[in-house]
Amino acid sequence: MHTAMRPEDEFTEKVAAFLEAAPASTAGIANLATRVDCVGHGDRRIPVSVNFSEPDNAWVCSPHTTYARYAVEELRRWGHPWLTGPLSLLCQTLGAYLGRARLDDCVALNNWLLSTNLYPPLETKMLRGWVTEALDRWPRHALWVRSLNRRYTAQWLEALVDAGFTLIPSRQVYLYDCIDRSARMPQNLRRDLQLLDSTGLVRNAAADWSAADFGRAERLYWQLYLHKYSRLNPAYTAGFLRAWHDAGLLELFGYRDAMGTLQGVVGLFGIGDTITAPIVGYATERPTKEGLYRLLMATVYEQAACLGRRINLSAGAAHFKRLRGGVAALEYSAVYTRHLPGPRRRAIEVLSLLTRRIGEPCMRYFEL
Repeated sequence: MHTAMRPEDEFTEKVAAFLEAAPASTAGIANLATRVDCVGHGDRRIPVSVNFSEPDNAWVCSPHTTYARYAVEELRRWGHPWLTGPLSLLCQTLGAYLGRARLDDCVALNNWLLSTNLYPPLETKMLRGWVTEALDRWPRHALWVRSLNRRYTAQWLEALVDAGFTLIPSRQVYLYDCIDRSARMPQNLRRDLQLLDSTGLVRNAAADWSAADFGRAERLYWQLYLHKYSRLNPAYTAGFLRAWHDAGLLELFGYRDAMGTLQGVVGLFGIGDTITAPIVGYATERPTKEGLYRLLMATVYEQAACLGRRINLSAGAAHFKRLRGGVAALEYSAVYTRHLPGPRRRAIEVLSLLTRRIGEPCMRYFEL
């Protein structure tokens, strides 16, 4: 991720590395079924995932899982009894309807198989070419573009709407425009950055990891994202982590205890001036006072400060991120269905209407 090349050249390089690592990537996500492809040619390619309504898929390639199965899980964790029951019933009913409409017959443009996709500078002519090629190659599939927000990808949102895409709110993410250690910053953030110097754990990068370390990193990620949060999250394995590290796509840091055992791991992915942290995992059985999660997130903040990059962090731990200066932004998916039969178009229209009228106000009001 340490590069001074032009953003468009960096994106081209990342796409080539991603496509080369695709077989290992898809095989290395235990609960994901998809086919990785690309549209465009030469240095003007963009990765896509192609799906045919495979059952029980991880949400990064399954709109049905995102808006139905995952939504029900989130509502159950929400803890508002007067709303949870009715909204859960609505999501279950909607999920059955969307399943019959084959919502997951979809092609996702710029899908990196991560919780947050990052974007290069927009070239409208290239976007039109990618859309046209995708429609020609997969005429029975809806086109999806996710991880869009009005703060960092406003041009993409506007261009997609102008091209006939429908916007569907998905979740609330947390953005950091600048981490400057020499400037005034939130007290919680400064304290977490100080933890990097005071921790008794030893940090090292994945270049020094053994095969056993990658296996341990897998278990730590699963402990947090699959066992504590949801089994609908992508189940990244040691094979995936190793393949992405070797391809230069993922910068991994681990924290070892006095016995040399990894107790926490964080992985960073960056494109252009933005980084995200798709891999976070730690030994959840260890005492909270050790601050493992704080330590891992402080690593993200530190790296962003060193690189002069913005941060786009996924939903979850909302209060934690706000206290450290994160700005909430609503994230959208953009969907193109004009070429599809009427019943499938109407299913997307219903989903868009319900998420805008019910989902979006709830996310904003309850700060989800």
